[in-house]
Amino acid sequence: YKRQSQEAEQPRPSGEVALRSNDGEGYNKRSSTMINGVIFDMDGLMFDTERMWATFWEPALAALGLEYKEGLAEAERGTAGETSRNIVRQFYGEDCDANAIIDSLHRVADEEFQKPVPKKPGLDELLAWLDANHIPMAVASSSRVHVIEGNLNNWGLTHYFKALVSGQQVKHSKPDPEVFTKAAAMVGLAPADCLVVEDAAAGLEAARAGGMDCAIVGTAPMPFEPTYHMQDVTKLPGTIL
Repeated sequence: YKRQSQEAEQPRPSGEVALRSNDGEGYNKRSSTMINGVIFDMDGLMFDTERMWATFWEPALAALGLEYKEGLAEAERGTAGETSRNIVRQFYGEDCDANAIIDSLHRVADEEFQKPVPKKPGLDELLAWLDANHIPMAVASSSRVHVIEGNLNNWGLTHYFKALVSGQQVKHSKPDPEVFTKAAAMVGLAPADCLVVEDAAAGLEAARAGGMDCAIVGTAPMPFEPTYHMQDVTKLPGTIL
């Protein structure tokens, strides 16, 4: 379905919802927008794992005889692949073994993520609402695929999603839009027909670069105003009409 302005309320086909525009100066503001799919970030958005990742750096570095440097966890938030390795090099020098540091980080994470991680309030209700409205959903995360699958399986949420895209499946991580555009293609939609739901600046930048509307959840500072901004995911059904 094409996006269109609506002067009067009209019945919408199954699988299509209207997204109400917020006031403000966010990019790509529209009075009414048709959304045919929703792409979710995972860490910090669906599950309260972002703060967990921040605690993994110290033991991961200690295992290699290195000390944690202040600001590393914040700089790494929402990144993966070469972007993540380059940030490690900025903190520990161009000659550091960035691959070994990232591998150590994921060993710590794999152990911690064996058990269910805290789920964000309202997530179940939001997924059920989107599913009832026949809106296809995808997860597009910088995490590795087995971590994404593990978190979803532990909470019985995998069946909601038509596609899962991990940082391992793309050449360029956020803020490059590749993970989002790949997710859109996997659910059979154009990027412009999807809403990205994110909590991190790198994800917001990736959504804009991919020509996609973005709803930011939370209070983290952003480099620019997103299309939509809300405190938690419970507010999203009130934005999607």
